[in-house]
Amino acid sequence: MPDLHAPLLRWYAAHARDLPWRSETATPWGVLVSELMLQQTPVARVLPVYDAWLARWPRPADLAAEPSGEAIRAWGRLGYPRRALRLHAAATRITEEHDGEVPEDDDALRALPGVGEYTASAVLAFAFGRRRPVLDTNVRRVLARVMSGTERPPASVTAGEKAMAIDLLPDDEPTAATWSVALMELGALVCVAGTPRCDGCPLQNACTWRAAGYPAYDGPPRRGQAWAGTDRQCRGRLLAVARDSPGPVSIRSLERAWPDPAQRDRCLGSLLTDGLLARSDEGYALPL
Repeated sequence: MPDLHAPLLRWYAAHARDLPWRSETATPWGVLVSELMLQQTPVARVLPVYDAWLARWPRPADLAAEPSGEAIRAWGRLGYPRRALRLHAAATRITEEHDGEVPEDDDALRALPGVGEYTASAVLAFAFGRRRPVLDTNVRRVLARVMSGTERPPASVTAGEKAMAIDLLPDDEPTAATWSVALMELGALVCVAGTPRCDGCPLQNACTWRAAGYPAYDGPPRRGQAWAGTDRQCRGRLLAVARDSPGPVSIRSLERAWPDPAQRDRCLGSLLTDGLLARSDEGYALPL
């Protein structure tokens, strides 16, 4: 294990990006916000929204005091806006049940809206310095290549991956937390999905995939997510009309945003069901 730990930790100390949720002044709330924002969203898109969010709502109680619609508005174009509602609901739960402080307990964290096993582990590791495996897409790719000799990990996290990740953690809790974020950074910057930059990898001499001659992935095909013309795009267009308006918007405004009436009505209904829009006598608006 030291043959893996030492070179990666040295590399991370020299190459880690300066990100606000990693700073010494980052709060557990800031880490939780970053983890929800970073789900399926690149760092470059998250940074300006994260900075504005924490400037406006530096504590969970600050967000909980605002209507949930303001969280949706501030979420902007990050995508998957239900995450904004979950953050608002989590802030409310933290304020009401945990004296306004993000809990330092796995069960309590996982009881928060929008927080599953991965997010709870990430908050415990990165906010509280706990010895927890953090298996995001980047980490899983690094471990698949270095330890298993495969180009890509399985489609979903397996029990074997979890056990391996736990075994690889350094015994010291703070060092284990740094190891977890270092693996994540290596996958984001060097051991990338497309063309990995193996010459700059601190684990190249221990990489099973490299030693085997980089065998190509031979598992089930991975399908990319379509965007143009999908319900996701339609929902985003409709929500943007309401988000950019200071008051309720008419159905005519929504009709101009998306011409297909059947798809528009379906997506409008789903936005209402999800609580991302509310209907009133004046039209449609973000929830209060």
